[in-house]
Amino acid sequence: MLHLNVNDETSRLRAVLLGTARNNGPIPKPENAYDPKSLQHILAGTYPKEADMINEMEALANIFRAYNVEVFRPEVLEDCNQIFSRDIAFVIEDKLIKANILPDREEEFDAILHVLEYIHPDNILYPPEEVHIEGGDVMPWNNYIFIGTYTGHDYPDYITARTNWEGVEYIKRMFPHKEVKSFELRKSIANPKENALHLDCCFQPVGKDKAILHKNGFLVEDEYQWLVDYFGKENIFEITADEMYRMFSNVFSISPDVVVSERNFTRLNNWLRDRGLTVEEVPYTEISKQGGLLRCSTMPLIRD
Repeated sequence: MLHLNVNDETSRLRAVLLGTARNNGPIPKPENAYDPKSLQHILAGTYPKEADMINEMEALANIFRAYNVEVFRPEVLEDCNQIFSRDIAFVIEDKLIKANILPDREEEFDAILHVLEYIHPDNILYPPEEVHIEGGDVMPWNNYIFIGTYTGHDYPDYITARTNWEGVEYIKRMFPHKEVKSFELRKSIANPKENALHLDCCFQPVGKDKAILHKNGFLVEDEYQWLVDYFGKENIFEITADEMYRMFSNVFSISPDVVVSERNFTRLNNWLRDRGLTVEEVPYTEISKQGGLLRCSTMPLIRD
């Protein structure tokens, strides 16, 4: 049996579900793009090649193995993009919550049923249909659960709006002993530098008391300011619009002392090392063309 345990973003990782780029399918048509960054690369003819993405994900898998992390992978579906495992489910404490994702992606959940067999059925939650929520918007952080959302009246018009207010309320009901703090995110279908697809596109804790943050990803300045006050300005790495576009905040922690980051994130990686963290660098630029990076493609199952 797998005894799920995730209470924060950085405690020592023991088991993780890592997506796969195998049998990724043809380049999507522009009208089928899920986010503005993918659309940009489809139109420019720079959409990533499957072989390159497989190599990038294997580099990440090798780092996990070097740290003795148990790595689960989805079953490979034919012509299906299964890279972003964080979108299909996520773990809080000892519960795995199935994300109510875009309907086209339902089969991705079926591809991890072999992992769910190791989890007690009582510990798998299936939110009702009106609850929209994806793992990229959900961050357990000690006594808090941080959630990115979009509650504008035009929510249905945005394919980039993934977590609704019903999603926030559902997490409050399921985890009444936690303080759930929601953040309104900026959404854009056309401009990837103005679109925070998920909370982890503009914010992520690292170490024990630090955070990566992008102010313009937040619609409400007071909510952004709450995070600045909570972590302390001296502990925050503020990223530019271009760095958000390149996914600087979408790194992934193996422990409070070890962060996996993209090898070209020089400014961030130097900042982390200057603060005593070990930075494991991987190539991940091809995967980033699809609007996700290291956190998006990993779903922690067990942390200390």
